[in-house]
Amino acid sequence: MSAYPAVNVLEIKDLSKSFNDVPAVSRVSLSFEADSVVGFLGPNGAGKTTTMRMICGYLIPDQGRVRVCGRDIATARHEAQRQLGYLPEAPSGFGRLTVNEFLTFCGEARGLSKKDLRSAIDRTCQRVNLGEALDRPMAELSKGWRQRAWLAQAILHEPQVLVLDEPTDGLDPNQKELVRALVREMKVGRTIILSTHILEEAEELCDRAVVISRGTIVEDAKIDQLVDASGRLASRFRQLTLDA
Repeated sequence: MSAYPAVNVLEIKDLSKSFNDVPAVSRVSLSFEADSVVGFLGPNGAGKTTTMRMICGYLIPDQGRVRVCGRDIATARHEAQRQLGYLPEAPSGFGRLTVNEFLTFCGEARGLSKKDLRSAIDRTCQRVNLGEALDRPMAELSKGWRQRAWLAQAILHEPQVLVLDEPTDGLDPNQKELVRALVREMKVGRTIILSTHILEEAEELCDRAVVISRGTIVEDAKIDQLVDASGRLASRFRQLTLDA
């Protein structure tokens, strides 16, 4: 029986995906409550990004289903995605747009009115310290600024579920702390799924850890059940992923 029996904001059931007949994700089932940060951990190639893309509706599973706030991502994709915010790994594209144009496009796509969109952009840019880059083309941004712009689009519409794939990758220490502070702030009333290779980041931010290896879930437990006597995840992570 699941250790998380309360009302679930996000439910995934039996998700599977193969590429060229090679399984990438096999029958993954998970549920997520509000007011939680869940670390989605695993080695490279374990299936983290594939699972996240299926959760957000950007990759069609071979089998299984995803429900976001009660809406099936397959049959009510638009409604479900309005409840989702997604920061992909190594985001790119929209190079000809300024940051302001990019955020405007994303807000309109999610159904924000002109009035709500303007205030949402102002609020979000303040949150991620992006204001001075608003008029700069996306193509001219450094990796750190680009990551902040993509993080801004993920939270622009105040989603109930926030899916962050390596959100601090490539950021300097100050930028990393800004993102971590934002995760702590946005946890209230939301579900945040955080993929990271930085285990110390998971220890600091997450209430629960889901470990995936070779496309299957090998552990799903509260953080304090996984850390060793020194408060570290590393030894348990190695045991789970090397033996899987």
